[in-house]
Amino acid sequence: MLPVERQSFIVAKLAEEESVRTTDLAITLEVTDETVRKDLESLERRGELLRIHGGAVRPNQSRVELALNERKQVNRDSKTAIARLAAERIEPNDTIFIDASSTALTLVEHLPSFHLTVLTNAHNVITALADRDGIDIVCTGGIYEPRSRSYIGLPAESTMRKHNIHKMFFSCNGIHLERGISETNPRQASFKERVIECSETVYCLADSTKIGLKSSFFFAEISDLTTVVTNEDSDPGFIAALTNQEIEVLKA
Repeated sequence: MLPVERQSFIVAKLAEEESVRTTDLAITLEVTDETVRKDLESLERRGELLRIHGGAVRPNQSRVELALNERKQVNRDSKTAIARLAAERIEPNDTIFIDASSTALTLVEHLPSFHLTVLTNAHNVITALADRDGIDIVCTGGIYEPRSRSYIGLPAESTMRKHNIHKMFFSCNGIHLERGISETNPRQASFKERVIECSETVYCLADSTKIGLKSSFFFAEISDLTTVVTNEDSDPGFIAALTNQEIEVLKA
């Protein structure tokens, strides 16, 4: 079977089942797992799907419908590299904010071993850091949203106004040069807008699949960002445009 035939089969399978697994496709198509992975990479570059650990999902699912545990598997290697690089910017005694995105949650795994104050609206960040020595955790409280396992709404926003945040680390659903930074959830967007207002330095952690995208609710301009942390295969033109606007770009 030719690559174009395999890839057409994969796209049709996704239309039926919403997600596919690499091992299942390899058996059905009678090829190796590596061949399937190359097909998935090609389809991802064309925007036909988004790869997750062990397979792929529909591109529209990955941004809107997937719960946190599933989103953590999307572009996992890129998120790990981005989080590791972002963690290098954290200094002793910093007060930092970590949001409830899967990329920012990965940052928790790479926090340095010195004293920090961590503000967060993410339940998973709180549980991950609960036993870490030297880290003071401040939870925003607020309305609990089960799908993202986070706290949002006016009570959460009110908590943020009481703190001076040295560094904010967050992700988004889309980052667009003209329209700015966007989210699918209006209450998440409103909350992040408030946090940006309270932050001295704003780090947007965005892998290449989010660049150029526009989601439903915009909450920040490009000029609100201090630094964008992305991966090596991000669009060079986009990176150049950020640099021209004096936005620092770190490539993992």
